[in-house]
Amino acid sequence: MASPTESDTAGRDIVGAVVKACRLLEHFDTSHPVWTLNDLTTASRMNKTTVHRLMTTMIHAGWVDRTSEGSYRIAMPVFEIGSSALTQLDIRGAAQPYLSEIAEKFGDTAYLMVPADEGAVCIDRHEGSNPLVVAGISIGSVLPYHATAGPMAMLAFSARIRDRWLTDDLPAFTDRTPTAPDELLTRLEQIRSQGYALSNSDYLSGVAAVGAPILGRNGVVVASISVGGRAETFEGDALREKVATVLASAASLSRVAEALPASGHTQ
Repeated sequence: MASPTESDTAGRDIVGAVVKACRLLEHFDTSHPVWTLNDLTTASRMNKTTVHRLMTTMIHAGWVDRTSEGSYRIAMPVFEIGSSALTQLDIRGAAQPYLSEIAEKFGDTAYLMVPADEGAVCIDRHEGSNPLVVAGISIGSVLPYHATAGPMAMLAFSARIRDRWLTDDLPAFTDRTPTAPDELLTRLEQIRSQGYALSNSDYLSGVAAVGAPILGRNGVVVASISVGGRAETFEGDALREKVATVLASAASLSRVAEALPASGHTQ
């Protein structure tokens, strides 16, 4: 009796349903990020019941989400795994799906900022359906570390930034801007303890934000991700949900950042 060939053995080890699920995922890309059941069935040339069952399974596993209209879209774990595999991917590219999700979920504006000697630099922003127009905070804007949530999250987690930034002559932008070093140190200790920064009218009146640091190798601050909007929408259950979402996004991006080449910033 002939011994089984390598292809025969591989064939027995392959799970057909997993292969089909992978084929379905291959249809999602930047040009077509959302699919209806009917369209995905047509494009994949699979049985409609099979497509429905496979997509339902992937939703249960957390790999696929349903939109409010009932269509399918890729969930965050897929982006996280893909980003981690591409170690040369810059943090801005890795953060885009997270920024988009935050903006869509809350209708506010999501920001990605990176540290620089002169302040926190906004390198990307995604606007939601009802964003507050925040004058002066756009891509390329440089913000002070002692005001707004994203910059303060980086300040709290970077001794290097604190050593350069904490002085006795910090400017006040509103009557809520913390400028005294002792006051700032107390607030930064709280931010480190809870893992996120919360700001309310400390840079622009009526504007609140939640931000968390993105940490790379050895805990080095790589960036921050935040969401900002009208102060009255950052209260109660709405605030708690925004905190949870920002923290989860920052944690996922930190795992991605650990795989990126080391930056020039040090703790």
